[in-house]
Amino acid sequence: MITAISPIDGRYASKVRKLTECFSEYALIRNRIHVEILWLMELCAEEKIPECRPLTSGEQEILTEIVDTFNPEEAEKVKAIERTTNHDVKAVEYYLKDRFAGTTLEPLSEFLHFACTSEDINNLSHALMLKSGLEAMLPHQEEVIDSLKKLAHQWKDVPMLARTHGQPASPTTTGKELAVFAARLQSQKQKIKAVKIMGKLNGAVGNFNAHIAAYPDVDWIALAARIIENRLGLKQNIFTTQIEPHDYMAELFDAISRFNTILIDVDRDIWTYISMAYFGQKTVKGEVGSSTMPHKVNPIDFENSEGNLGLANAIFSHLAAKLPISRLQRDLTDSTVLRNMGVGFGYSMIAYQSTIKGLGKLRLNEQKLAADLDNAWEVLAEPIQTVMRKAGIEKPYEKLKELTRGHKITREAIQEFIQGLDIDSEDRKRLLEMTPATYTGLASEIVDMLKSE
Repeated sequence: MITAISPIDGRYASKVRKLTECFSEYALIRNRIHVEILWLMELCAEEKIPECRPLTSGEQEILTEIVDTFNPEEAEKVKAIERTTNHDVKAVEYYLKDRFAGTTLEPLSEFLHFACTSEDINNLSHALMLKSGLEAMLPHQEEVIDSLKKLAHQWKDVPMLARTHGQPASPTTTGKELAVFAARLQSQKQKIKAVKIMGKLNGAVGNFNAHIAAYPDVDWIALAARIIENRLGLKQNIFTTQIEPHDYMAELFDAISRFNTILIDVDRDIWTYISMAYFGQKTVKGEVGSSTMPHKVNPIDFENSEGNLGLANAIFSHLAAKLPISRLQRDLTDSTVLRNMGVGFGYSMIAYQSTIKGLGKLRLNEQKLAADLDNAWEVLAEPIQTVMRKAGIEKPYEKLKELTRGHKITREAIQEFIQGLDIDSEDRKRLLEMTPATYTGLASEIVDMLKSE
């Protein structure tokens, strides 16, 4: 780890360990083995392919065991074969033929990779990698959302001075602002989950050419669907060239990027609130905030998250822009790019864990929030001029602008202005009782509307 070039495999390796089972070279080879075995088993089950006879129960167990017991040591054997073949998928075929040698499966060896192009195996393997990667990543996204929801409900009634354009604005509550982020992230997570992961198993240019040449009576589309949809849980794509077009990948990576972009917004806002002393941070014994300033507790978790989200989105942006483009029926520019899917997932997962850690260390400084509100009586210009409009008073906005803009406004000045208005007595009473801390509208109720999934 100390010699790793990428921090994903070095400094942050412990945070992304689950992804090694999803996106590593070993994971890719394991998935290829899985797909090749499923293809052979389905061919053997097809009665219109008599030369590929039905498997005995013992042979099915052997094939299942090859998949279930495949490990990094076996993957190294495949890599050793690849050093001779200089072709990674062909190396998988030869590895399996070696495994069949001396068993009753050996006569079926030539039906391994039957009528397939490499991309038939690869596209399904990549789809399985993404499927497992999402299973590893989504719980971290859910934890981010749940952490924000918890704080939103905890602080839903704590008033806070809003700042539009960085300037004092109509008050809100701390919880409501966090609820907005939780709702946005939840919406994007649902879009990620809604993306259908696609797969193809239709030969060299997507037409089942070789398949029909050998066995014209077989329903090859249905046979392929039994593997893609029934066995692998993916969605069959009939409309392909040699490659599955990767449009679903672009959709998925864009959806993850939108989630990440919103989380950058979270990180930056909370960083800013910490700088304003709205939030403090729980200290951890032994941790150092600055190498020279002992007093500092830096918002490093949110900074770490923001930086890693930027890296993740840079990867996903390139993947989404590049992968749907392939010259004519096939070029290989996608092959090397697809090997970096795990990098985007890795940086994302590192970021999610940093945000979760940072949220867990927040301490609300209610005294600072209250002091800022009490120092911003000018924000009541909005409700006053709105009631003036209701009462039909001429040019209410302009009168409040003259009173408040560029001036330091006190409670006494506001109340004196209210007393001089020709408005309904109930409206006057309500305005006189209002403070910046109580002028929060339906903020608390909006938090209560935050839906669970």
